[in-house]
Amino acid sequence: MSARPDVLIVGGGLAGLCCARRLAERGLIPLVLEASEAVGGRVRTDDCEGFTLDRGFQVLLEAYPEARRVLDYGALGLRPFMSGALVRWAGRFHRVADPWRHPRHALASLLGPIGTLADKLRVARLRGAVRRGTLDELFLRPESTTLEALRAAGFSEAMIARFFRPFLGGVLLERELGTSSRMFEFVFRMFSEGPAALPGGGMGAIPAQIAAALPPGSIRLQAAVAAVTTDGVTLTGGERLEGKAVVVACDAPAARRLLPELPTGGERSVTCLYFAAEHAPLAEPVLVLDGEGRGPVNNLCVPSAVAPAYAPAGKSLVSATVLGIPAADDAALEGGVRTQLREWFGPEVLRWRHLRTYRIAHALPAQEPPALTPSERPVRLASGLYVCGDHRDTASIQGAMVSGRRAAEAVAEDLVR
Repeated sequence: MSARPDVLIVGGGLAGLCCARRLAERGLIPLVLEASEAVGGRVRTDDCEGFTLDRGFQVLLEAYPEARRVLDYGALGLRPFMSGALVRWAGRFHRVADPWRHPRHALASLLGPIGTLADKLRVARLRGAVRRGTLDELFLRPESTTLEALRAAGFSEAMIARFFRPFLGGVLLERELGTSSRMFEFVFRMFSEGPAALPGGGMGAIPAQIAAALPPGSIRLQAAVAAVTTDGVTLTGGERLEGKAVVVACDAPAARRLLPELPTGGERSVTCLYFAAEHAPLAEPVLVLDGEGRGPVNNLCVPSAVAPAYAPAGKSLVSATVLGIPAADDAALEGGVRTQLREWFGPEVLRWRHLRTYRIAHALPAQEPPALTPSERPVRLASGLYVCGDHRDTASIQGAMVSGRRAAEAVAEDLVR
């Protein structure tokens, strides 16, 4: 980039990249400053011996409106999960399927032990309720915790324990269900309106696609920022860069280090273990949930059964998710995971080869009530200084992308007269 940038964007995750894209569309010159060796932030993918490892189990909900607007789904080669799950309960797997998308599994789901018949009817009512009205109207509904909302909807404690805690635990990264009911209703609506999917080349293909659409020279890697002002930034090596505006597009902890005036808030953490298997424990693209709550694994899937390119030919990739950051070291954690999964799939689990363990301390911002009142927090801090990230909207890919666009619109409103 030969011209001096108009806007310096600190952080090359989804929020920062979407901000840069929108600024370029508005005729401004952005420069994304990314501290690491590649863009993506928390949405990164690694190659390990030919296996595709996302940094923590993640999916793209195809119904996200901003993702639909920004991304080329065809080019991503999206591969969907089955809409539903296999729930481990009482020593067996029980199928819970979306009857609208998988009618052949409707009867088995209806008669299964994961909740009562009345609970299944309540799921149908909940599906209808969250899809009514616009998203803006959904975020104006009364806010409580997710647990309070589920109990108010009449769900039995068994249904909450066996299905909602592990299912939403994998999405919200907490089984206590203390997250805002607005976030829960938004997520449930997205699952109801479209499948969860994996890009053929891994989740890292999403930020890579956005970055590829930016003007040449719009991204500078390994450029860690130590301080920001309204007209520039100082890199950790002391270099000073100037612009007409600065957007801080980091995750919440990093943003607070640069902008101490931002409100404090908690973080959700997660640990993900990957294994290479000669034989897949599951041949279908389905999520497995721990409805028993007796082991470290909250949810499991075989990414290569969803998107075959996640594993070399003739091999399978298994992903096991543990909520939080366990105190046990990697070896002890792996042993506990294998013990639990051996009960699920038999002694073959002991022959799986451990590939990598990711401990992600800042996976999502915690969003207990009244975190989403309002659902969109301000992105303009002062004239020339802006902030974006999923901590300014919903804790999701959708929230990160929307916040980036909102920040860009605020910058353009101030700079383009």
